Amino acid sequence: MSQRNIAGTDQLTAATETDDCPLPEVLALIGGKWSAQVLVELGRGPRRFTQLERAIEGISRRMLTLSLRDLERSGLVTRTVYPDAPPRVEYATTALIDEIREPLEALSAWARHAAPAITAARQAFDEGRREA
Repeated sequence: MSQRNIAGTDQLTAATETDDCPLPEVLALIGGKWSAQVLVELGRGPRRFTQLERAIEGISRRMLTLSLRDLERSGLVTRTVYPDAPPRVEYATTALIDEIREPLEALSAWARHAAPAITAARQAFDEGRREA
């Protein structure tokens, strides 16, 4: 795991111990480019690695591995290994996610709905800056 991820989690622990607001670290954890998509997909039920990889467009195997590991380390995802031949591994969300599942799914739906308007606004802004 990268030093940045470890340092960020240590900041969360320190914030909890001193009653500082842990919101920025929690938002960084669940609001990351891939983490939110992993959590939304796992909200549909337990998934195997390859199922997640296929469902999340554009994610690399490495980024999926890192995201799952970070979410598991933070207690948001569980990893279960079944003693089949070959071994089968499934990922699922924990009870911690239950409280924010609905807002996460709503945010995901809003992002899909708002994406064209955001893209258009960015293009208009960029064109206005070029003319100035």
